[in-house]
Amino acid sequence: MPLHVPPAPAPALRSVLAALGSPAAVHEARTPGLRSVQGAVSAELPLPVHVLDQVVPHAGRSPRTRLTGWRFLIRSGERSVAAADTMLTADGWAFSHFFEGPYVASTERALVQAESLTEDYQPRLLSVPELYMITLWLHGDTEADAAGGTPAPADLLVPLAPAPPGIAAHRPHRVADLLPVLTLRVTPATPLLGSPA
Repeated sequence: MPLHVPPAPAPALRSVLAALGSPAAVHEARTPGLRSVQGAVSAELPLPVHVLDQVVPHAGRSPRTRLTGWRFLIRSGERSVAAADTMLTADGWAFSHFFEGPYVASTERALVQAESLTEDYQPRLLSVPELYMITLWLHGDTEADAAGGTPAPADLLVPLAPAPPGIAAHRPHRVADLLPVLTLRVTPATPLLGSPA
């Protein structure tokens, strides 16, 4: 199997399992799919969620990422019905919220797609807030600390659906190829001389 899923911090997993075991937390969640499940559910495929800050490089520095949480797919039988996010607080990892929607199925699809690749990868999620975009980040260093690092030029990014206009969802791109496209998307156009600003 080419995917080396990193282990989530134990407190993050415990917080999700506690929320799943709490009827109040599940009932209050805005996830009809999770609330309507009959039978057991499980928290699987923990993925570290990184945010790409400032797509456009500043002062010659490469774009930076920061870990913002861990996401677990919530499965019932053979399908994912929701996801659960955790966040780092002053007291450690804590459950944040349940959610459902297109990114849950899209994440699952991208992971299945990634398993068919011939190279080994460590899967992560990379959020690009400037473009309202989430990608499956396939990091080439499978032994790396999942909490750190930046996308290497040879790493793969798989945009999840819905992707921004003009960027194909579920098509793997090398970081070296996709980052310049993202940079162009967020860089304000320079007005032509003589045109109104």
